[in-house]
Amino acid sequence: MEHGRASYVAQPEYRREDLRIGIVHIGVGNFHRAHQAMYLDRLLNQGKAAGWAIAGVGLLPGDTRVRDALRGQDLRYTLVERAPDGQATARSIGSIVDFRYAPDDPEAVFERLAHPDTRIVSLTITEGGYNLDDAGGFNADDPVVRRDLAPGAIPATVFGVVVEGLRRRRDRGIPPFTVMSCDNLPGNGHVARQSFTAFAGLVDPELGAWVEREVAFPNSMVDRITPVTTDETRRYVAETYHVTDAWPVVCEDFTAWVLEDRFTLGRPPYEDAGVVLVPDVTPYEQMKLRLLNASHQAIAYFGYLMGYRFAHEAIGDPAIAALVRRYMNDEAEPTLAPVPGIDLGEYQRSLLARFSNRYVPDTLLRLGTDGSDRIAQFLLPVVRDRQQHGLRSPLAAAVVASWAAFARGVDRAGAPIIFVDRQRELVDEAVRRQAGSATGFLSVSQLFGDLGADAEFAGQFAAVYADIVQRGPRYALEALTGLGSGHAARG
Repeated sequence: MEHGRASYVAQPEYRREDLRIGIVHIGVGNFHRAHQAMYLDRLLNQGKAAGWAIAGVGLLPGDTRVRDALRGQDLRYTLVERAPDGQATARSIGSIVDFRYAPDDPEAVFERLAHPDTRIVSLTITEGGYNLDDAGGFNADDPVVRRDLAPGAIPATVFGVVVEGLRRRRDRGIPPFTVMSCDNLPGNGHVARQSFTAFAGLVDPELGAWVEREVAFPNSMVDRITPVTTDETRRYVAETYHVTDAWPVVCEDFTAWVLEDRFTLGRPPYEDAGVVLVPDVTPYEQMKLRLLNASHQAIAYFGYLMGYRFAHEAIGDPAIAALVRRYMNDEAEPTLAPVPGIDLGEYQRSLLARFSNRYVPDTLLRLGTDGSDRIAQFLLPVVRDRQQHGLRSPLAAAVVASWAAFARGVDRAGAPIIFVDRQRELVDEAVRRQAGSATGFLSVSQLFGDLGADAEFAGQFAAVYADIVQRGPRYALEALTGLGSGHAARG
């Protein structure tokens, strides 16, 4: 990041002491603070939504860092939006007025959820946070879930905590809040409904039926590239804005939120803050997941294997840029329905510019985190849609091959690759199988279903994987895209 003279930080134009909590958000990470909390801050600065302030809730050990950082600064933080040309706009966000780390005081969290003023519970718990099994249903056998279901247990999972809040509301005759998923999942509201209803039914079948019948779970599409906060981020904010902030957020200047207008107890006037309210979010959601999020996977693994560490560096490589352009245009876009108000060609061009934003340095390791969830949710639906129409997906197969090479945990120079995956045991099993077979990685059905039985896709995967391992990732990419001297394109 570039540092310069002190600049202006816009302050809240509302009295925080006048706000009332209306939203409980679980998973207060950088994305939530750059997105949902920012939109609400916009409304508050317009003199609207004073009854919809946010109470954050943390459930995981890592949330103690957010708790400690934000409590030390009255839950306010600096949000810096940076454009590709380097222009920056900073504001102090004040829409989060309470934060509870559930293990500190579970009862306080349950009572906040049960409070009549709480009308929305929003979620950013990651793509893998909904506890789905191999068949796409709720995994009731997960040991953590079973602990929550034990007699007398104090709920600790997101399912147990939210359902306990709903149970208290039902028992007290208080209408249920809306559960609003803001995670990158196809049909995120449908997935949330399935998981929370299933858990509630395990607690009490009548409670499960009540949740199914009474609770709204709107689908949404959320979009803003938001890297993790680093010491460099803190130094940048301190030097540029003369602000000491333990957990500032620097993100791109682009933001989008498309939301289905289905709420149990009302909602803030989100449309006045730029949110698009629609009856069906599906076309917007598929556009974003299959173009932006899947392209991030294409950038992450090839980029890391080629020695890059940041997304803007990787997309600056002509071979990686060619892969991303061709994947979006040739394979992903044909699987998409028309998106109201969106020019898909222009959207793809805007993505390349956004990926290139060096002022928002997004690490490839962050993009490669939980590849097992992200490949399954973002990339493989494109492959399966194309299979149904008899079409090949050589570029998507190449992305899977790059993930397989990355997942070996060592680069071509022998240096370790330290990555995080929620399903690491399955990924490691796939790596072991790949060592004994040209397509062994695809044989783990929990990751790929029956995709490994598709001879054409498996052959494309095997060819690119062999090139990556034997001749290097650049050779593999240039052979695939036809950019290399003397190479013929594979697809």
